[in-house]
Amino acid sequence: MLARVLSSAVIGIDAYLVEVEVDIAQGLPTFTTVGLPEAAVKESRERVKSAISNSGYTFPADRITVNLAPANIKKEGTGFDLPIALGILGATGILPEKAISGYLFLGELSLDGRVKPVNGSLPMAIAAQKAGYRGIVVPADNGNEASVVSGLCVYPVRTLSQVVDFLRGFCSILPQKTDVKTLFETEDRSGTDFSEVLGQEHAKRALEIAAAGGHNVLMVGPPGSGKTMLARRISTILPPMSFEEAIETTKIFSVVGLLNRKQPLVTRRPFRGPHHTVSDAGLIGGGHIPRPGEVSLAHNGVLFLDELPEYKKNVLEVLRQPLEDLQVTISRAATSLTYPSSFMLIAAMNPCPCGYFTDPRHACRCTAHQIHRYRSKISGPLLDRIDLHVEVPAVPQKDLMADPNAETSAEIRQRVMAARQIQNRRFKRTRIYSNAQMASRHIRSHCRIDDDAGSVLESAIDSLGLSARAYNRILKISRTIADLEGAADIQVHHVTEAIQYRSLDRAQHQP
Repeated sequence: MLARVLSSAVIGIDAYLVEVEVDIAQGLPTFTTVGLPEAAVKESRERVKSAISNSGYTFPADRITVNLAPANIKKEGTGFDLPIALGILGATGILPEKAISGYLFLGELSLDGRVKPVNGSLPMAIAAQKAGYRGIVVPADNGNEASVVSGLCVYPVRTLSQVVDFLRGFCSILPQKTDVKTLFETEDRSGTDFSEVLGQEHAKRALEIAAAGGHNVLMVGPPGSGKTMLARRISTILPPMSFEEAIETTKIFSVVGLLNRKQPLVTRRPFRGPHHTVSDAGLIGGGHIPRPGEVSLAHNGVLFLDELPEYKKNVLEVLRQPLEDLQVTISRAATSLTYPSSFMLIAAMNPCPCGYFTDPRHACRCTAHQIHRYRSKISGPLLDRIDLHVEVPAVPQKDLMADPNAETSAEIRQRVMAARQIQNRRFKRTRIYSNAQMASRHIRSHCRIDDDAGSVLESAIDSLGLSARAYNRILKISRTIADLEGAADIQVHHVTEAIQYRSLDRAQHQP
């Protein structure tokens, strides 16, 4: 007898539908799974057999064949346990065929029949909703996550026997619902604030511009000048996430398995700070079983790279594609996966190997050759992709003793949000969320400058040896500065302020 059960699997961060076909025929007792199953899927036969028997049902002593269609895509994960078990029960007549149809099932089975959570339930629920299915049956621990999708009935279950009784009409399960609005109203309990940073007004101004336009920043300064402290507070002045951004980010965390079960939607912009020993696969993504890296986990948030020259050169160079394309493509012999990676890069570095080249209170022990070699670890093409280069000098003692009632993150955030609202109106018919994401055609349309500003910019290009990419980034920064002031047109002082944030981008640093 043949039974069909619908399930789903993830490729990249998006899900596709999988039809689980179970055929039971007379013959020697065997259990065969076909359709390119990986090791975890092949091992499901032992879990399914024990779960069915320990749930009080008879496991058939016949020839069982399970096909996972489409058969040309490799199936990974343990989420096929539940649909395979239901297919066997359907093929033996315990479950009627009509009861199984119209639902999508996913879940891992323990040996005693409990249904355990799986990764990627959010993109699977989105796939079920787009395909028009009436409901999805998920493990209870995945209920909050899947119920974020509107227009879909989500049935959380805890045991295999509960699923069977539900499908046979012996019990009812109330669809789980999540109030998405309340998820965005939770308070930020990080406890960090820009008012705690004494001095460094120039750096604060640069980070405000970066937050307003989604620009990348490189901070250069001696140890103890506050670079890390500033970077860890950038998230407190970023605008709140939209629902679309929250869904995109949550899908990534769901696939990787980092989603908090009590917080089914990522509503706070992620802040990722990998150690400088991270590999290129850990930063970009990949591995034997490809999975998103740190640049994708920081999607719609902040990626902080402290001590930038200490990262391996090959690791830094692979940042070029995600910084330019806002996505990263991982190609393998069998498949090619694309992960979103639209993030703000906040990087920090010392001015020299000893760290005290620009510190008036400490003598620098480095030679000119050592300083050049240290800074040349950051290639010109990578510097081109970093919008703002900010000098963060040592804080004078008088600033440390000053009145601590500095401007708070909430006050800065209000100006940032006002600038982002201008950008939202400007790009309302596109998938652009900030000035940093503008392409060349948008720059020509929204970053026009008059003759005076053009002369200033032309002079800067000649004296600093700026590339065409750096030229475009200066225009983007100028547009953001104008947005912070509420100005409709880019003026000369907007351009001059933007130029000063390209201090490291000089001709002798180009490859």
